[in-house]
Amino acid sequence: MRLIVVDASILFSFFKPESFTRNLLKSIYLKGAKLIVPDFALDELYLLKQKICKFCGIGGLEFIISFALLSEIIDVVPRSEFKKFESKALKLLPGHTKDMPYFALALSAGCGIWSNEKRFKEQSEVDILSINDIKRLFDVE
Repeated sequence: MRLIVVDASILFSFFKPESFTRNLLKSIYLKGAKLIVPDFALDELYLLKQKICKFCGIGGLEFIISFALLSEIIDVVPRSEFKKFESKALKLLPGHTKDMPYFALALSAGCGIWSNEKRFKEQSEVDILSINDIKRLFDVE
């Protein structure tokens, strides 16, 4: 089993029907990946429902169905499990406190983060996985 922290931007694109990212997330989950996020991530997505629906061109029902599917393939990790890594995570990307929980979770779990954020690569403590890295790791085309 391969453990991977999934960044919010990847989760956001999951809602676009037939998107490559959506299919890739489902595919690597079926291949045994354990996909994890900090405890607030799914709540945050739900609060962005209208923005996501507009961006992805979907209705409310499609959002709910996609959200339910996403909730099945993503494991939510409570803050108590990665809290002790927060100060170290803050030092990795100073000035980006909103990203700290993803880094704290990755440090706690000893895994990488799947993200498209270029600034994440400005540090070398946590592996940042691109879509090509994910495809290669799971032998997906």
